[in-house]
Amino acid sequence: MEAILMAGGIPQPGDPLYPYTQGKPRALLAMAGKPMAQWTLDALTAAEEVARVVIVGLSPEDGLQTTQPVAYLPDQGSMLENILAGLHEVIRQRPGARFALVVSGDIPAVTSEMVNWAAANARRFPDADLIYHVVRRESMEKRFPNANRTYLRLKDGEFCGADLNVVGTDMVHRDLGFFRRIIAARKHPLQQASMIGWKTLLMVALRRWTLQQAAQAISARAKVRGVAVVTPYAEMAMDADKPHQIEILRADLARR
Repeated sequence: MEAILMAGGIPQPGDPLYPYTQGKPRALLAMAGKPMAQWTLDALTAAEEVARVVIVGLSPEDGLQTTQPVAYLPDQGSMLENILAGLHEVIRQRPGARFALVVSGDIPAVTSEMVNWAAANARRFPDADLIYHVVRRESMEKRFPNANRTYLRLKDGEFCGADLNVVGTDMVHRDLGFFRRIIAARKHPLQQASMIGWKTLLMVALRRWTLQQAAQAISARAKVRGVAVVTPYAEMAMDADKPHQIEILRADLARR
């Protein structure tokens, strides 16, 4: 399977991460002796399930190293456009590709074992357009006790979204207006729920729906075949969005 490494974004003055990055790409933030995205790329390079990597948002001059075949694409200006550009490149390189791993460059604690798990698990859902991974709150807080992630409370638990997912290449041909709105509200679960209807908002607020019921409602509204999958790997959801999360990850990686 091909992997798309999402490495775009430069924090601007006023952004909480600007003191760390000083006008440089966020993906190149130093983490225990390596750029943050290099840790993620190392996991992709070592994963037997990954055939090649498309890096979106950086260039060869940024110095990332991999033994995998690699293509570089410039930042397209938004998360969704970066994903679509990566998918188009995957299709160009391998027209028969059915899926691609979409991996954020800011989950440096992820390992090749987790990448292999995600790719292999995708085979259980050959007809899916989107396989979205979530982590249970108890798993997240056990592994990263002070991460302070945002959780969606449902009937069968509390979940946060992962940053390593599987996307069908057919998505490049879909009307993605719904996803543009959902991604814009990705840090606000209740706002996302309101986008798929007041019934969904009520069911979520009252914790009447399970994870799969919520996933089915979102899929129906978006007119895609989506699947929510609980991953046992908290590292897939531990991103460096805030200064305290950067420090947690730096300490964690330094212990390796």
